[in-house]
Order: sequence, then structure tokens, then C-alpha cells
Amino acid sequence: MSNQEFQFQVSEQEQGKPDTPFFTNLERKELSDNLSRKEAPNTPLSNSNASGGGSESKSPSYFIALDLSIENLQERTQQLIDKINENRKEDHVLMNSFRESLLMKVSSLAERLEERVFPVYDHHNKLIQDKLQELSEIMERIKPMETELKQVCHTVEMLYKDLCGQSEL
Repeated sequence: MSNQEFQFQVSEQEQGKPDTPFFTNLERKELSDNLSRKEAPNTPLSNSNASGGGSESKSPSYFIALDLSIENLQERTQQLIDKINENRKEDHVLMNSFRESLLMKVSSLAERLEERVFPVYDHHNKLIQDKLQELSEIMERIKPMETELKQVCHTVEMLYKDLCGQSEL
């Protein structure tokens, strides 16, 4: 492949690709300059490199730049992952702290509620106890009246029998 064919093929590939963060403008210019240089004389080594992307001097700079870009991306990716993990740890600590704080507040509120409910229970218990005592006293007063009412009913029954028995005669 001639130098012009190689340049044409590379420029078509570069035109089809959007600008990527893999290469800076300086690295692109360097690659372009390396491709525009004349080919080295045909040697077995230069022919094998020509099919792989350029001459011996072109190939290392291109791959070095590519390797550096890949390494840079890998480092940035690892940094992002590390930062995400750190943020997750911080979030976990924050959530645990929030949970503990919330549990303490809920416990405090429950204690205050108990403190307010128990006096109400005591007050109601006293009212109920007073009403039960009053009911018990009323029941005691009713017992003699109930006995007296039974006697009156028994007397009325006896009178009725007497009256009914006399009318039959």
C-alpha cells in the first residue's frame, strides 16, 4: 500500500469518527504528521508494520498514545468507582446515624406519650372507681326496697286469691 493510499484510508476513518477524548489535538497533529512523512525503504520489518498501521516510527507513537489514553481512561474510571464507593460508604454511615437518631426520637416521643397517657388512665380509673362505688351504694339501698316490693306483691297476690275465692262462693 502506498503512502498516499494509507493517508487516504486513515483520513476516511478519521472523518467518519467523531472527536473522542482518546487523543488531544496535539496527538492528532502528531499522528497526521507521522502519516505524511515518506515511507521508509521496503524492508521486511517495515512491510510488516505497513500492513499493521504504519512504519516502525509511526506505529509506536500511535500505540503509545492509544495506550496512554486507555490507561488514562482506566485510571479515571477507577477513580470514579472509588469515589462512588466512598460516597456510598458515607451515605451508609449517614443512614445509620439517621436511623439511630430517629430511633432515639421515637423512643423519646413514646416515653412522653406514656407520661401523658398514664395520668389520663389514672383519672379515668378514679372516675370509674367512684361510679362503681356509687353504684354499689345504690344497689345496697335498693335491696331493702326490693324486699319490701316482694312483700307487697305477695300480699297483693294473697288478696287477689281471697277476692277470687269469695266471688266463687
